[in-house]
Amino acid sequence: MSGLYLKTGLHHSQHFQFRLKFSPLETSELMERETYPLHPSPFENAKWRGDGGGVVWRSLSSREMNVTQDSEPRDVESASHLSRRLGLPFSNLSLLTRALTHRSYINENPSSLEDNERLEFLGDAVLDFIVGAWVYHRFPEMPEGDLTKMRSAIVRNDQLATFARQLDLGRALLLGRGEYSSGGAERDVLLGSTFEALIGALYLDAGIEAVDAFVRPMLEDAKGFILDEIHDPKSRLQEWAQAEKMGTPQYVTVGSSGPDHAKMFEVEVRIQGLTYGRGHGSSKNIAARIAAQTALETLGISFK
Repeated sequence: MSGLYLKTGLHHSQHFQFRLKFSPLETSELMERETYPLHPSPFENAKWRGDGGGVVWRSLSSREMNVTQDSEPRDVESASHLSRRLGLPFSNLSLLTRALTHRSYINENPSSLEDNERLEFLGDAVLDFIVGAWVYHRFPEMPEGDLTKMRSAIVRNDQLATFARQLDLGRALLLGRGEYSSGGAERDVLLGSTFEALIGALYLDAGIEAVDAFVRPMLEDAKGFILDEIHDPKSRLQEWAQAEKMGTPQYVTVGSSGPDHAKMFEVEVRIQGLTYGRGHGSSKNIAARIAAQTALETLGISFK
């Protein structure tokens, strides 16, 4: 404790004593979760931000945090390590820790900090603006209807879960024992919500410019896929079938595999009882879209 006082001063050492008294965490775990400003040193304790924002302070520890829940040990990536790995300019790591904290963890650790649901709410609004502005400027000739479709395709939960997987957020999540054992770290709903919470935390800590710089490369990478999505192959196949007086295509789930939290579906599209295409996907809707796209390619019909 005296070392903490010498490094950070009376206020922060008193704060840590209070947290230690009322927290169920071990001292080493609490040190990992708490971030205190060190006295500025021109050599190692601080560096100046290039944007004029002042000093960026290091956390007291850069170790990875191991969270042990009863008899099920799980290696959890610490907020400080995640921040460095992703190159995120967090000066307040408690915000990032909160963004990674699911309510199931709070339920099992009631003295812990707030869960990420409020940050999720904020991140949803920030993403709507960032993505809307990106689509508007990136596609200056696109009509309003297609702009809306593209924004909606990007900010829907399954696409946000894809972004979260690209960032490997799952191994940094703080989950309750039951949620983790049931595959929560791989569930689309949870991953998409965590991505939104991360965006909300980054916005509060570093501002809209930092969020834009972080999200823009992911939007560029997803551009081709999203453009394909807004030109819905299911609608195009239905137009063709009705023009040929063949009725409405029927989508039939013919198989599924994998655990409940990571199930894969196989869907066939049939017209007048004949199979025209087949698709596989992590949801029935995705599999049906791929089946329709396969049918259009087989028929030699463009859907763009």
